[in-house]
Amino acid sequence: MTVTYAQEWDLSDLYHSLADPRLDQDVQALQAQAGRFRETYRGRVATLTPLEVRTALQTLESLWERVGYAYAYPALMFAADTQNTLARQRLDQVMQAATEIENQVLFFSLELQQLPAAQLTSLSQAPDLAGYRHYLERLQLTQPYQLPEAVEQTRNQASLTGRQAFIQLRSLHQGALTYRPVTTPEGTTATLEAELGALLFHGDADTRYQAYTSIRERLAEHNLLYGYILSTLAQDHRLENQLRGYPSTLAKQLLADEVPEAVFRAVMDGTRARYDLFQRYYRRKGEALGQKIRTCDVLAPWPSQPPVDTRIDYDRGIALLLGALGEFSDTYRQRAEQFFQKRWVDAQLRPGKQGGAFCSYVYGKHSYLLLSYAADYNSLFTLAHEMGHGLHFAWIGEAQTYFNSNPPMVLAEVASVFNELLLLDYLLERASDQPQLQRVLLVRLIEDQLNLIFRQSTISRLELAIHEGATQGSFDHEFVNQTWMQLYQELGGDAVEVLPEHGVDWARIGHIFFKPYYCYQYTASSVVSLACYQQYRQHGREFIPGYLQLLASGGSQEQIGALQQYVGVDLTQPATIDRALDTVAGLIDRLEASR
Repeated sequence: MTVTYAQEWDLSDLYHSLADPRLDQDVQALQAQAGRFRETYRGRVATLTPLEVRTALQTLESLWERVGYAYAYPALMFAADTQNTLARQRLDQVMQAATEIENQVLFFSLELQQLPAAQLTSLSQAPDLAGYRHYLERLQLTQPYQLPEAVEQTRNQASLTGRQAFIQLRSLHQGALTYRPVTTPEGTTATLEAELGALLFHGDADTRYQAYTSIRERLAEHNLLYGYILSTLAQDHRLENQLRGYPSTLAKQLLADEVPEAVFRAVMDGTRARYDLFQRYYRRKGEALGQKIRTCDVLAPWPSQPPVDTRIDYDRGIALLLGALGEFSDTYRQRAEQFFQKRWVDAQLRPGKQGGAFCSYVYGKHSYLLLSYAADYNSLFTLAHEMGHGLHFAWIGEAQTYFNSNPPMVLAEVASVFNELLLLDYLLERASDQPQLQRVLLVRLIEDQLNLIFRQSTISRLELAIHEGATQGSFDHEFVNQTWMQLYQELGGDAVEVLPEHGVDWARIGHIFFKPYYCYQYTASSVVSLACYQQYRQHGREFIPGYLQLLASGGSQEQIGALQQYVGVDLTQPATIDRALDTVAGLIDRLEASR
């Protein structure tokens, strides 16, 4: 019996509507609570016992948990429909209130950081604060870059009409774009960004080209605007670096993400040294298609006779995903099924919906997933990816307090890629008598890994150029276009024709606007996930307890050590990266052998 699931999420466990009076009441109560906290503790932190510090931290955690509820509702409503003016207004109001609350309580972490090193170390080692040890150690590491309270407050307030406003402007603008319709040979017409993106998997070369250019010609029309936004954000980071004493935006982000620079450099160098894998695969694909691969063709289906039907509706996709997760762990499957039963997923295609996909975790509740499900295998793997985040946070929510609930960035992507690998193996086994479908799935895995390992690290190479450019002064959209083209031409070599329209493609990459140097972490996470999956395939269920402990650790400990402790993966070793790349090479070998 087929179960039918709704494709729109239900946010009623947060609030009932944007006009719900509880939203304003909660915000006012939180502002009052922040004021009381300030009156109780400001100027006294140095005199507090470890037990009193713990009580204060728990009070702050409760405060921020409830701020999260108030923020999540309008933010999720806005993501589902960026043309919803009321949602945007309510989101602005909550962000303003959250900034005021942060300014009321930020003194606490500043006063902790101002303690003598010996006293702060003593606090971090106190039994009463055992659950906050990593949090306190992180405060020590960031202490040199903190500013006086009044300056920190000003920075927070200015962000609303500065950095955050520019990030919001980009989201609003892209959400309002309309695109040239593209009609397929089958007679269906695509107008939404998600529909046009799905056509990049179409078998007809001209359809792919038309869908590709439909999106990018609109980006080109607004190239000046997006270049100005990106330059302004990069300059804002540069000014913040000067103000706080960070040597660079890269150094600031690596510290925040708990990634040693040696690991970052190893990832960047290790991937650049193996561009031959990317080029080798796309040469083979070009031979199979009978044409040189263009940037609009990288996702084209591998030709097969007879053609393979890759359509997969939402309910069937869910059933397959749950089946794959169930083979790994019954508990894993049951927790995933809750997302659909309780309507925590918004998968519907609609105008104005935020592009891409995300998992938004609301501590104390659960995660919400957003994607645009286009009834194909790519959408199914996107669902598996975001569900990985949701399951990760489910384990964190049971084990960690609020301050330990945000996993460092490399760990944050591991469960997502692992989920995709689980799904792929499950689908391959079910298609054992369908060699053409197996090839489609194998191609999908290879191309996903090539994206994660090579395209994502190329995005971070672009960011290195952007933020270096910002130190020399402002830059314009042409600089970004040219740099992106050069980097992609280096990656593709003679195997991929980089179309002129690709120069503006960077404007679609949200992370370079709101989270610098995020994308290389997809590469690092892919390496870790491949290493974890190799161990799972080798050791079976013996691997699962350590893996789940890794997920549950959240942000409670240093991530490189957690990887070694729970799953035996050492990301500081170049051999770890080499083995992951060798795994991808082996997949390409397998594909070539199937011809």
